[in-house]
Amino acid sequence: MTDPGNFIQAAAIYALPIIFAITFHEAAHGYVAKHFGDMTAYMQGRVSLNPMRHIDPIGTIVIPLVSLALGGFLFGWAKPVPVNFGALRNPKKDMLWVALAGPMSNLAMALVWACLLKLSTWMPGNYFASPLAIMANMGVKINVVLMMLNLLPIPPLDGGRVLVSLLPTRQAYQLAKIEPYGIIILVVLLFAGILGAVIGPLINIAIDLILRLFGL
Repeated sequence: MTDPGNFIQAAAIYALPIIFAITFHEAAHGYVAKHFGDMTAYMQGRVSLNPMRHIDPIGTIVIPLVSLALGGFLFGWAKPVPVNFGALRNPKKDMLWVALAGPMSNLAMALVWACLLKLSTWMPGNYFASPLAIMANMGVKINVVLMMLNLLPIPPLDGGRVLVSLLPTRQAYQLAKIEPYGIIILVVLLFAGILGAVIGPLINIAIDLILRLFGL
């Protein structure tokens, strides 16, 4: 079990990167869906950078805090942005871009946090540099974790919807039927230790590549 003092400090450091990560991720889905003709998220106020519109009490707060307290794989989710794929101009084709928008926003944010981490190495003293470095490092990690997690080919994760978009209609329909059970499958994989074993190495490789890109 994590030491309470360290846990509170870690939770405070994780808070801002997590809020930015989920907010931009979900808003990106809504914005791209709007671009391709589906106004559902826009009409419900979900094409927004207001984090309160995207926070899921269990997935965004309770589950990440529990996984952090247990010292395990950081895990969580936001309130899904509603997308009516039937309202897209080319539903099967446009679904690909709507689904990819979230993970790509996490990649963009990981690069921004890496840039801030690099900036912290140029700042004199430790008053601002040290907290910025810790938070930026967490920002890179959190966004890479969310990107890789969401790219898993399990509906309703973004990777599952990308696969549904790419598969022939019959196979896509069969895969889409998994969607009501996707989160349950994911939680089981997490607590069985399989999830971390599968994507953990990929996460480490991606983080290393991003840090190397900025000479870190």
